[in-house]
Amino acid sequence: MAQFDLKELTRRMEGAVSSFKSDLAGLRTGRASANLLDPITVEAYGSAMPLNQVANVTVPESRTIAVSVWDKSMVGAVERAIRDSNLGLSPVTDGTTLRINLPELNEQRRKELVKVAHTYAENARVAARHVRRDGMDNLKKLEKDGDLGQDESRQSADKVQKLTDDTVAEIDRLLTVKEAEIMQV
Repeated sequence: MAQFDLKELTRRMEGAVSSFKSDLAGLRTGRASANLLDPITVEAYGSAMPLNQVANVTVPESRTIAVSVWDKSMVGAVERAIRDSNLGLSPVTDGTTLRINLPELNEQRRKELVKVAHTYAENARVAARHVRRDGMDNLKKLEKDGDLGQDESRQSADKVQKLTDDTVAEIDRLLTVKEAEIMQV
């Protein structure tokens, strides 16, 4: 007999929130952070790899990020990946090390970063809605197959909806906090 698993849906929704948090950590707020480069992937050895798997990222000063590339042949690919990211960073290459100086954020750049944060938030909301849809489809199938009564199905559907609402509210809360952090002068 098939089962309805609310814990699995909860785990997947928490995954969407966790992914959103790591995306937000990559948005800069004026201070250098090694997490800033987390969303960047580099074309390396025939596949896309996270930057931290081809280089060491450090923060030697409050406005500087240093990226030490392990394989000399990958320096160009790493530099390209950083430039092509929508983070507005311009690395300066010095051998196998790339130095990224973070300028003060101007008003226009802050607004661009807020737009990026809103895009990340919408992606997280969409992921949560996909989980909700999967849960609802599962409930309908269980009810149709006779494994779940109508009342049980309705109660479970209400729980799935509440979980979705709570997840979206958490995403919105995180977005509001990050937006305030970016816009503070």
